[in-house]
Amino acid sequence: MEEKAMQEILGKAEVLIEALPYIQRFNRKIIVVKYGGSAMIDEELKRQVIQDVTLLKLVGFKPIIVHGGGKEISKWVGKVGMEPVFVNGLRKTDEATMEIAEMVLGKVNKSLVQMVEQLGVNAIGISGKDGGLLKVEKKYSNGEDIGFVGEIKEVNPKILYDLLEKDFLPIVCPIGLDDNFATYNINADDAACAIARAMQAEKLAFLTDIEGVYKDPDDKTSLISELPIEEARELILGGNIGGGMLPKLNNCIDAIENGVSRVHILDGRIAHCLLLEIFTNKGIGTAILGEKESKYYHE
Repeated sequence: MEEKAMQEILGKAEVLIEALPYIQRFNRKIIVVKYGGSAMIDEELKRQVIQDVTLLKLVGFKPIIVHGGGKEISKWVGKVGMEPVFVNGLRKTDEATMEIAEMVLGKVNKSLVQMVEQLGVNAIGISGKDGGLLKVEKKYSNGEDIGFVGEIKEVNPKILYDLLEKDFLPIVCPIGLDDNFATYNINADDAACAIARAMQAEKLAFLTDIEGVYKDPDDKTSLISELPIEEARELILGGNIGGGMLPKLNNCIDAIENGVSRVHILDGRIAHCLLLEIFTNKGIGTAILGEKESKYYHE
């Protein structure tokens, strides 16, 4: 065999060996993946994300996908001649918009189920309505009524435990019911965080359209690879975090304070970002860690 070919084969072996401690550490552990952003629009990225999650399942993880679909909802709202309205970053959801959102999210959900099934893994798509998974109350934006937007007040994880026990990969659509059984749209980040807390997940991973958390948002070289929870709080208090990252980082802190060991913020536009973050020593995004957690287990 030529030396170049042999080096390529040895390089692949080294990658597998580097992944081994992480496979051992997270075997049979629950990982919640919040799937959204550009990775849901680009068909090739979508395929790669599903490959990553399927691989996690096949090497012994217990993944749960929680997906969004905001861009797709806006597209369909526009198709029926309506104008998407946002209040402080939240979609104003009247009855007609709620009907469209549920239809679109259901379509997205089953397309993801289909992709997982094509890779030989059994998946089941559910919404927060199923089994009373997500119970909500009406959410207001700075006191303003924004329609059928729900704030999660209770998670009943039994259906997810049952699916994991039967070796299914659950794919969750962020729709919930209130006490009167009215349907509400839920921010997918909030849904993923609430589910990770309720399941006492080992990991929660957010696929986003940015590389991770920066010390200085204007300096792209200031990406933070590993962020202890205390430092995350300091960044927020110092005013260094703004825009869409602020609620996301608050969600990360909330998840860790409620039992999730570590949270990852990843750039979903990078091919196989989940595998690169979870199975390599340095990772590619930002890992937010609980007080007793260390990223480099085998060092």
